[in-house]
Amino acid sequence: MNKLSKINNNIKKLNLKKLKLKERIIRITRVSKVTKGGKRINFQAVIALGNEKGKIGIGIAKAKDTRDAIEKAKTNGYKTIINFPVTKSLSINHSIIGEYKSSKILVKPAKPGSGILAGGSARIILEVAGIKNVVAKQFGSNNRLNNAYALFNALKDSIKKLRIDKLRRLNN
Repeated sequence: MNKLSKINNNIKKLNLKKLKLKERIIRITRVSKVTKGGKRINFQAVIALGNEKGKIGIGIAKAKDTRDAIEKAKTNGYKTIINFPVTKSLSINHSIIGEYKSSKILVKPAKPGSGILAGGSARIILEVAGIKNVVAKQFGSNNRLNNAYALFNALKDSIKKLRIDKLRRLNN
């Protein structure tokens, strides 16, 4: 990496930190690695970041202390931030399906005032994203991390579909 790209990356990080993102912990687990000398205990943190206006990111990190793991996960979360379009009724534009490993999630728009009908990590991510009227159903694995990534992939795919729709409208 040359010096210019490092400077640009630092500028991007500073701009993201100025966003004042809200953070919610999805999961903190104790992870142990068995070695010849004994067990090494680390902590893994999974965090959702968002500004409640459509920007969301997910961070995951391990460290010897929970506080350090949370801080590392925050910095990793800043790197994955995406800008997701939220409708005027604080919902999503259309139904979306996301998959990650053995987890599958279906997210549908709901009527205004119905709230977030979702469980586990999906509820946390949708709250942080600022989506208030939505229904989500998880299939397959009950793993919070996999379900979080499945929802994140669904939201990313939705952004791609919206861009394709705009391009089609421009060409016709």
